[in-house]
Amino acid sequence: VQLQASGGGLVVSGGSLRLSCAATGGILKIYTMGWYRQAPGKQRELVATFATTDGIFRTDYADSVKGRFTVSRNNTKNTLYLEMNRLEPEDTAVYYCHADLTRTSDLRRLVLWGQGTQVTVSS
Repeated sequence: VQLQASGGGLVVSGGSLRLSCAATGGILKIYTMGWYRQAPGKQRELVATFATTDGIFRTDYADSVKGRFTVSRNNTKNTLYLEMNRLEPEDTAVYYCHADLTRTSDLRRLVLWGQGTQVTVSS
């Protein structure tokens, strides 16, 4: 089981980008998927999460991205998306995908991280 993130790039301030994170392999159940980011010299921080509990979906966002970013998930494809609008230079960071899931092969619950994708916003 692994996470593959994509969609980063260079954009001017005010622009938009869409990140994707595909969870592949033998997955029995995904509890939470999310996006974190780490800017140079700073700690990794939560951006947005998408959680599923008993069929009910819940999203959470960092205050700094509320109203600009939207997280969504395609359950059929086990893919998480992050639609980022009105990007600001302060959004520049490596964005990491995260998932809390159960693996089919041995029913182990795992916490996985993707490889990261660079988002650069120029002023």
